[in-house]
Amino acid sequence: MDVNNIKIKVEELSDSYGRFIIEPLEKGYGVTLGNSLRRVLLSSMPGAAATAIRIEGITHEYTTIPGVKEDVIEIILNIKELVVKIYSDEPQILKLNVKGKRRVTAADIIPNINVEILNPDLTIATLNEDAKLDMEIFVEKGMGYLTAEKNKKP
Repeated sequence: MDVNNIKIKVEELSDSYGRFIIEPLEKGYGVTLGNSLRRVLLSSMPGAAATAIRIEGITHEYTTIPGVKEDVIEIILNIKELVVKIYSDEPQILKLNVKGKRRVTAADIIPNINVEILNPDLTIATLNEDAKLDMEIFVEKGMGYLTAEKNKKP
């Protein structure tokens, strides 16, 4: 393969999508190159996510909340699906205070001027008539993936 003969063509390009054709490549090089590009792009793209939660009356994730259908681990997994846009460089705290029989969604989070919730229909939990859910969700800007160990707060 002669690197001087490789051509790169931009087939489609938008703010959130790009399709490029790189040719000719040796057999198997496309997958190798594609995976490497994907990993670099994913680890380098800035974004925002929930980094921690605090639920009133709960000391660890291996428990349940009275009157709430989902256990704490399932609620955490639901919160991990929360898509937010942060308009501040500082970490933000979102509050959720609900009670009574209902389906709790991201739209129930108390509005914060610095945070936009992009998927308000996300189900967080299901409460019965006696249930109460008071929660703080910590959201931060960042890049790539952080392990729980690196994300530990003092």
